[in-house]
Amino acid sequence: MVVALAAVLVTACGGSAPASDPNLWLEELDSPRVQAWVTGENEKTLGVLEQDSRYAGNLSQALELGSAPDRLPTPTFVDGMIGNFWQDTDHRRGIWRETTATDYESPQPHWRTVLDLDALAAAEGRDWVWKGIDCSPATRTRCLVQLSDGGEDAVTIREFDRATGQFVAGGFELERGKQYATWVDDDTLLVSREWQAGEKTASGYPYIVKRVQRGQRLDQAVEVARGEPSDGLGTVALRLDGAAGRRLTLVVRRPSFYEARVTLVDGTRTAAVALPDKADIEGMVGDRVLISLRTEWTSGATTFPSGSLVALNADDLAADPGNLLPAPVWSPGPQDALRQVVTTHDRVVVTSLSDVRGRAAIFTPQPGGTWSAAPVPVPDLMTVDAVDADSRGDTAYLSVTSLVTPTTLWRLDADDGRFDPVKSAPARFDSSRFVVEQLKATSSDGTQVPYFIVRAADMRYDGTNPTILWGYGGFGSSALQPYSGVLGRLWLERGGVYVIANIRGGGEYGPSWHEAARKTQRQKAFDDFAAVGRDLMDRRITAPRHLGIQGGSNGGLLMGVEFTQHPEMWNAVNIQIPLLDMVRYEQIAAGASWVGEYGTVADEAEAEFLESISPYAQVRSGVRYPEPFIWTSTRDDRVGPQHARKFAARLAELGVPYLFYEPTQGGHGGGTTIDEQARTSALEYTYFQRRLMPG
Repeated sequence: MVVALAAVLVTACGGSAPASDPNLWLEELDSPRVQAWVTGENEKTLGVLEQDSRYAGNLSQALELGSAPDRLPTPTFVDGMIGNFWQDTDHRRGIWRETTATDYESPQPHWRTVLDLDALAAAEGRDWVWKGIDCSPATRTRCLVQLSDGGEDAVTIREFDRATGQFVAGGFELERGKQYATWVDDDTLLVSREWQAGEKTASGYPYIVKRVQRGQRLDQAVEVARGEPSDGLGTVALRLDGAAGRRLTLVVRRPSFYEARVTLVDGTRTAAVALPDKADIEGMVGDRVLISLRTEWTSGATTFPSGSLVALNADDLAADPGNLLPAPVWSPGPQDALRQVVTTHDRVVVTSLSDVRGRAAIFTPQPGGTWSAAPVPVPDLMTVDAVDADSRGDTAYLSVTSLVTPTTLWRLDADDGRFDPVKSAPARFDSSRFVVEQLKATSSDGTQVPYFIVRAADMRYDGTNPTILWGYGGFGSSALQPYSGVLGRLWLERGGVYVIANIRGGGEYGPSWHEAARKTQRQKAFDDFAAVGRDLMDRRITAPRHLGIQGGSNGGLLMGVEFTQHPEMWNAVNIQIPLLDMVRYEQIAAGASWVGEYGTVADEAEAEFLESISPYAQVRSGVRYPEPFIWTSTRDDRVGPQHARKFAARLAELGVPYLFYEPTQGGHGGGTTIDEQARTSALEYTYFQRRLMPG
């Protein structure tokens, strides 16, 4: 009854129900007629942007910055070594390389190439994209390498030997799919995949976990656990390793995006673990299992607040998973948010936010289940990220950066608390000319919404400054300060201002900040973003003719809503890899997995709300809209290119000018190679310069 009512409601409102949607054919992923349409649209858009006199210079600078040999190599601990995935002009697809931890910190490390993706792609005639590596806890030289064809989320998994630099003959190999594999021991995997055709959730994720032994055919694998086809996400296995050989094997089922049902797997025995539904497993140190909470958890006489980090005794969990006794590790204050948790051999490093400013601390387990805390002296008004930690030693690496501060990698000794800079990326623009401020706008309901702004120190407050306002506001993801040479060179140095809005729906103030704008409350996120835009105008920083906005994925939905709800406020709208048809989003790519975030048309109230904010449904004739730049990727199997295509087609029907671009490669992002990424950046900044910096 509710589904039928929702369908009637959508049709009556003139939305995108299948029977009334003339652009439904653009949901075909890669048919000849869709290819012809995309080719035609690309030719029109590239004919405009690539012919602009500024494009060639933008592309040249983006390529130079993206392939600079002195970029900061991101470290990953692998068996006491440091690994790094690296792309440059000689390795467009990239290489996986390794060196020792001591050599890594030297000015010029001596890297050993372990796997050359360019050579592999050429040899196999495939468009391979690196998706990650996971090594066996036993030998640590046998690893599972994940390769994507063109950047999509679906991967091929193949066993690789780091010592020989070769794929293992007759080793584990899982053909393409949305799949996940976890080592149990050197000869055993727990694998979640589409075992038989159709054994996946509505959002395309696997829900059956099986044990695969070395040398065994996949059809001989033994089932360990399963979720349900109706689950929002899927079901995957997880291995935790602690001290003295402790190991826990768990299976995590996701009925929805934010719910997790955890099962302990001990040989042939399985048992439910009595965690709250909204809790995430963060790791294991010694005999303590770390759990982050996105809801309150009352255990005995103690209530742990939402946003906390707690610990469980691993031996107790294994013996009695239905009776858990958590202990507090980290608890948030009113302006705090937990961000990352990484573990060394016997300590925990936590990064967090305090009023959207980066913080870090070391936690050490004490007798009796308690923990001691030691703050790490990170600089203020910065983004602080936990890069990686050595589970076999005491070292963790943190990165510290801001909109005007090149990223510096710091080594943290979790044993004695020493915190020392190790490597810094060189400056890509003259940041001495600019300042970063944290300001706050007042939203429609009185909520104070913070935002970061980077501007010239001598900027005039006359309302004429070209400004890009970026936002996301979803999935509890915090919008923090990145350092970008491309932003500095192609925008800031040319007189532009850049703003990052910390709107509700994100995680800047913990789970409550996210919950405030979930499902039918999502208009608050849109109002917050508009409030930041108005605040920029009230402060005489900019005005509508000089103000552009930018966002991708969920942020692309934000852009589409701001485009339709406040077309008078912006002169440029950059809509990246977006969701835009919110009535049919559950039917497109992995859309069904996000019902926990957006709601569903199967619910009457949620269907009405989705229709009311859906950009595809709400764009109207007779309205003066700014010319948007909409881009996506044919290989985006997460959001899907269908949203962007249909929105562009709808604008064409209404005679609204627009630019549309869809490369065939790139996945859910701006490209997988240096060349693809540079081209996307050059197109975007050329668009903004045309709209906001004419002449």
